[in-house]
Amino acid sequence: MIARLFLATILIFVSNQVFAEEVTYRKHIKPIFDAKCIACHGQDSAPEYYAFKEEPDKWMSKGKGMRMDTYSHLIFYTAWPDTGSIMRRLDDGKVAGKEGNMYVYLGSNNEERQKNLKLFKDWVGNWTTKRWKDITKEDMDKIKVKY
Repeated sequence: MIARLFLATILIFVSNQVFAEEVTYRKHIKPIFDAKCIACHGQDSAPEYYAFKEEPDKWMSKGKGMRMDTYSHLIFYTAWPDTGSIMRRLDDGKVAGKEGNMYVYLGSNNEERQKNLKLFKDWVGNWTTKRWKDITKEDMDKIKVKY
């Protein structure tokens, strides 16, 4: 009886690992981004990173952030060169100690925000709020951001 219970537990664990869907930008992240973020961070309204940095007050007064509407743009704020930025902005406060300024936009209620945050966390892999100067190679190796 114990052997059967042990075997059943192992089979459930293995099947969960085998059938767990990998979170990707195309299937999971882009739809969230398009629904929740594109109005302020899309191609038609948001400046490139360096243009934003030249005149941040101008862009923020318009309610605009840096462009992030493509995979290449978004990973810029995940892995390099603006390492951890997306994580600091979207975090619910459980990692960084304070809620990021963009967390509230992940959903219309806390349940939706937590669901979308989990997808972002699963997509990134190593949800770190560290900046480039503080991140280690081991930290970088754990970042997934699958296309």
